[in-house]
Amino acid sequence: MSNDQQIQAAQSGGAEPAEPEEFFDAVERGSVDELLDAGARSDLDAMRHSAAHVMAEAVVGLFPDAQLGIGPSIDDGFYYDFLLPRPLTPDDLATIENGMRASVAADHAFVRKEFPFDKGRAYFEERNQPFKVEILDDLATRSREAGTRLPPTSTYQHGPFVDLCKGPHVASTGKIGPFKLMTVAGAYWRGSEKRPMLQRIYGTVWPTQAELEAYLHRREEAKRRDHRRLGVQLDLFSFHDVSPGSAFWHPKGQRLWRTLETAIREVQDRRGYQEISTPLLVHKKLWEQSGHWANYKDNMFILESEGQTFSLKPMNCPESSFIYKSKLRSYRDLPLRYSDFGRLHRNERSGTLSGLTRVRHFIQDDAHIYLRPDQLQDEIKALLGEVYEVYGWFGLEPRFTFGTKPDKALGDPALWETAETQIKAALDSLGKPYRLKPKDGAFYAPKIDIQVEDALGREWQTATIQVDLVMLPERFDCTYIDENGQAVRPMTIHRAIYGSLERFIGVLVEHFAGAFPVWCAPVQAVVIPIADRHVEAARELAALLTGRKLRVEVDDSDNRMQNKIRLAQEQKVPYMLVLGDREVEARTVAIRNRAGEQENGITWDVFIDRLAAETAARRP
Repeated sequence: MSNDQQIQAAQSGGAEPAEPEEFFDAVERGSVDELLDAGARSDLDAMRHSAAHVMAEAVVGLFPDAQLGIGPSIDDGFYYDFLLPRPLTPDDLATIENGMRASVAADHAFVRKEFPFDKGRAYFEERNQPFKVEILDDLATRSREAGTRLPPTSTYQHGPFVDLCKGPHVASTGKIGPFKLMTVAGAYWRGSEKRPMLQRIYGTVWPTQAELEAYLHRREEAKRRDHRRLGVQLDLFSFHDVSPGSAFWHPKGQRLWRTLETAIREVQDRRGYQEISTPLLVHKKLWEQSGHWANYKDNMFILESEGQTFSLKPMNCPESSFIYKSKLRSYRDLPLRYSDFGRLHRNERSGTLSGLTRVRHFIQDDAHIYLRPDQLQDEIKALLGEVYEVYGWFGLEPRFTFGTKPDKALGDPALWETAETQIKAALDSLGKPYRLKPKDGAFYAPKIDIQVEDALGREWQTATIQVDLVMLPERFDCTYIDENGQAVRPMTIHRAIYGSLERFIGVLVEHFAGAFPVWCAPVQAVVIPIADRHVEAARELAALLTGRKLRVEVDDSDNRMQNKIRLAQEQKVPYMLVLGDREVEARTVAIRNRAGEQENGITWDVFIDRLAAETAARRP
C-alpha cells in the first residue's frame, strides 16, 4: 500500500476512539438498560437526545419502512441506528437535515405516554419495529426472573413520531439548537457480529450557532491532527490487514517508542523498581485462579496445544505474584516494586479498533508494588509524584479521579476503609482538586484514574493507580512475615504511568500535531549540505551529534537546499543545520528551527552542547 493509500485509509477508516474497558466492570454490551435509557445527564444531553428523535422522524419520512434501533446522546452529539432498504448517500443526509429543520420549525411538543406492557409491545410489533419489540421482550424476561410485575411501556411522541424511550427530552422540537449531521457508519445491533448490521447516523447539536461552528472547527483541526494520518506522513507506524489492531512500528516510530521507554525506566530505577519479564502464553488455570476466565474470557485470545488450553495474556498482574512467591518475604523486604513492559493481547472487536488508541496488541509500562498497609499513603504520594514528573515532560496537567468501594466489592471492609482513607490523604496532600466518584472502584480495588486534556480540549484517560486488596493478595495467597513472626497479606498496587504506550503515543501525536518536544523527537536535527562538497563535513557533524546520543540525519540527496528544508519541516524536525562553504571552513552551522526562526554562525560544539542540554532537560 502506498503512502497516499495509507493516508486515505487512515482518514476514512476506524471507529471513534473509545476508552479501554475496566476489567470486570464492563456492562454487558447491549444491556437492556443501555438500549432503553438515552442517558440524558444534563440539559444539553436532553437536547441531543431530542435531536436524535427528530432525526429518526426525518429518516422515517424518507424511508417509511425503516426499522429503528436506538438513538442516545453522546459526547458532542447524538446518533441513531437504522435498518434501511439501501445504503445512505450524502444527498440523503441533506434531505434528512431538511426534514429535521421542518420538525424544529413546527415546534412539536415532546409528550410522554405510558401504556400497559402488552399494549405497548403490540403497538411496536404492528409497526414492524422488531428491535423495539426485542428490547421490550428483554424487559419482560428480566421482570419474570425478578418476580416483579411487567413495567409499563414508556414512549415519547412529537408530531406524528412515536418512539420507545425513558427520556428526558426538551419541552418541544423548537427548543433544539443549531445542528448538523456528520457521518454514517456501520454498527451491529447490540454490538454482536451475529446480529444485523445497521446504519448509524452521527450528528451534533449545540445551544448556539457560535458553539456549533467552534465544534466544527475543532473537528477539522482534529482531522488535521489525526494520529493515523500523521503516523503515515511522519513515517512512524502503519497498520496492515495481516494483523488487525496491531501497529507496525517503523524506525522513526521505534525511536520515539524507545526514547519514552528509556525515560520512564530512569524514573523507575531512581525509585527502586526491579524490572521483570513474564511469559506471553499462559495456561488457563492461571486465569481461572485470577477470575479473568469467568469474567474476561471473551476478550482473550485462546489457543489449544497438546490437549491443553492457553491464552495470550491480556494483562500482566497475575504473573508477578509467582515472582513474589518465589521465596519467603519479610516485612523488611517491602515495598517490592516490579515493573514489566509486557506485551498484551486483547480480543477487541474489529469495529472498535481505532489506530493506536484502540488496539489488540499493546505494551504497558506496568508495575505491581507489594507493600505493607502502613506504607500505602507514602507510596501513593510517590506514585502521584511520578505522574506529575512524567506528564510534565509533555506539558500535560494530570487530573485525578478517585473511585471508591463499589456495592459488589470483595475483601475486608476494614481494609477497604484503611485503603480509601490513605488514598484520600495522599490526594489531599497535593493541594489540588480531584474528582470523587463514589462506588466507581473495581471490585477488588479503590483506584485513582488519571486524565489529561490535549491541545483541542479533549480529555483522555491514560494512567491508573489501583490498590488491590483481593485479587493478588488473596487469590494467589501472597504473604510476608511481619515483625511478630506472623504470615500476613500485603497490599498490592497496580500502576501504569503512560498506560498503553501505543495509546499514549497516539495521544501525543495528536496533542503536538506531530511536532514533538525536542527531547523525544524521532529526528532532532537534519544536517543539510548545500552542495556535494559539503557532504563530508555534514557527515562529520552528524557523527559528533550521534556520539552524544542525539538523533540526527543527513540529507545528502540531489534536492535543492530549499526543498531539503521544506521536507524537514514537513517531517516536523526541530532543527535544520545548513552547511555551506563559510560554515564548513569555520565549523559553524546556520540553524533554522521548524518555526522558521534562524541563527547563523553557531559553532558545532556550542550547538551540540545546547541540543544535549535541551534533551537532558526534557522540556515540553
